[in-house]
Amino acid sequence: MQGTVDGFSYGAVTPLVAYLMACLGGALGLRCTTRSLLVRHSRRPAWLALGSAAIGSGIWTMHFVAMMGFTIDEAPIHYDKPITYASLGLAIVMVGVGIFIVGYRGATGTALFTGGTITGLGVASMHYLGMAGMQFDGRFTYNTFTVAVSVVIAVVAATAALWAAGQVRGFLWSVGASLVMGLAVSGMHYTGMAALTVHLHGTSDAGTGASAASALAPMLIGPLTFLLIAGIVVMFDPHMVAGRPDWTPVERKPGVPAAAVASHLGRRHPLRPARLPSRRPGHHSPRTPQNR
Repeated sequence: MQGTVDGFSYGAVTPLVAYLMACLGGALGLRCTTRSLLVRHSRRPAWLALGSAAIGSGIWTMHFVAMMGFTIDEAPIHYDKPITYASLGLAIVMVGVGIFIVGYRGATGTALFTGGTITGLGVASMHYLGMAGMQFDGRFTYNTFTVAVSVVIAVVAATAALWAAGQVRGFLWSVGASLVMGLAVSGMHYTGMAALTVHLHGTSDAGTGASAASALAPMLIGPLTFLLIAGIVVMFDPHMVAGRPDWTPVERKPGVPAAAVASHLGRRHPLRPARLPSRRPGHHSPRTPQNR
């Protein structure tokens, strides 16, 4: 028999909180990714890893906060913990692959397309693996077209977010991008939920809402704590809000050869081509120790 589902058993509370979680994870991840572009090469992996974990934890938390409002009237819902936590690990790993590609190859062209696709597939895979961890006396079936739409939304949202991170702009830019990203991730989630149909093997009079919420709440503690710690790291980094590098720009030092300036600019802004000083006709650059 077909089950009766309710995705908003707590009204607008769970969608709103889920959206805020997606925005929080997105904001932290984008700021960490932006920060990675402004530090020395040796520090970049740490910031990219923190950004990957923040985005992955944010979208995972968003998913399961939203699932607190999901009930099946005729059957109680429980969650398989290994599969549920595996979906968190999958999200962090696949988001990390996409972010590292963009962090090292640039947020343009093939690198942006590849990184955005992998990250978006990670978001979608997390969603459907998390759904596979749901246990009840029945099974899910999915509408193929609607599932495909949800995956496309995830890929487009991830690509746009990585492009925004690569612009290396100010704090307000990242906040705006995270709000859009949160909306897109939430849209992907509820599009995926619209694709499913519940088929039950039997009926049960047991309560469902309290069971699902009480099962999910303890599992959310870890990711929420991590997001809090990541937020503290971002807030207390003195260069995050301004988006400035943490060393003196070499191009402002007198007597530095143009080749060194170009090399330094390439390290500071890997997503922007370095511009060498233009030479006017008849103009000769001053001699340096390298060309004497």
